[in-house]
Amino acid sequence: MHELLDPMKNPVTYAAPFFLLTIVIEMAALRWLDHDDNVTGYALKDARTSISMGVGSLFFLTVFKVVSFVGFIAVYTHLAPFHLPVDTWWYWVLVLLGVDLGFYCHHRFSHRVRIGWAGHQAHHSSEHMNFGTALRQKWNPWFEFFFWLPLPLLGFSPWTLYVAFGFNLIFQFFVHTEVVGKLPRPIELVFNTPSHHRVHHGSDQEYLDKNYGGMLIIWDRLFGTFTEEKQTPTYGLTYKVETYNLLKLQYGDYVQMVRDVRGATGLVNKLGHVFGPPGWQPRAEREDEVEVPSR
Repeated sequence: MHELLDPMKNPVTYAAPFFLLTIVIEMAALRWLDHDDNVTGYALKDARTSISMGVGSLFFLTVFKVVSFVGFIAVYTHLAPFHLPVDTWWYWVLVLLGVDLGFYCHHRFSHRVRIGWAGHQAHHSSEHMNFGTALRQKWNPWFEFFFWLPLPLLGFSPWTLYVAFGFNLIFQFFVHTEVVGKLPRPIELVFNTPSHHRVHHGSDQEYLDKNYGGMLIIWDRLFGTFTEEKQTPTYGLTYKVETYNLLKLQYGDYVQMVRDVRGATGLVNKLGHVFGPPGWQPRAEREDEVEVPSR
């Protein structure tokens, strides 16, 4: 546990200075280099909010590590039929792939199930797409536990999951930008790229709930959630977010969900407001609607 919480053994610790340097470089590029007029750039309040969310997420991620590590150790020690050797090159390839697949599944859940979206929507609440937005992290990572749980059961040492996820987060930081266009086709075919991730942050109807991949885009290609970037996305949520209040951004959807549950009649409708997709409404209220927005 001591080593798990040691910041000097977390790859994100070493990447943090490069995050800040990259933000400065991106700001300079947006200011002095030619770029599309549709580029959203930076806004002071928005960037300040994103960075504040990133700082706050460090606390919640630490709590998540402690709680989930205990569960993973129990599964790994008492239920795993075998333990994979961590001192082989192929182990690290497999754990990186496993964590990335787990991220894809959790990410898709977070967009398609309202209780998951209530926590994740904070990351999508910015109308800007830049490296600062990458720091706009959620404070509610709790469901990730269930999507990582198969890995210790398959013999992956729990501490290696956090190392692999650290590298996954570092990779994802660099796909939050408009400065980089499309990369060579072989890279675009396999990896998540800025072009793919701009689609994911788009609120345009054709971009909604697409490109969930973390490091690899192959999961989206395999499971039918991939789409190409065709025009500049409209970033943010499908409704206007008119607050920079951190608590409202992080927990406002939970408050609304509780209100909807309390106001619903019948168990099915109450559960629908929790486990249905974002925008779900009871059938009687949907009959007059042409389409229910996915988020």
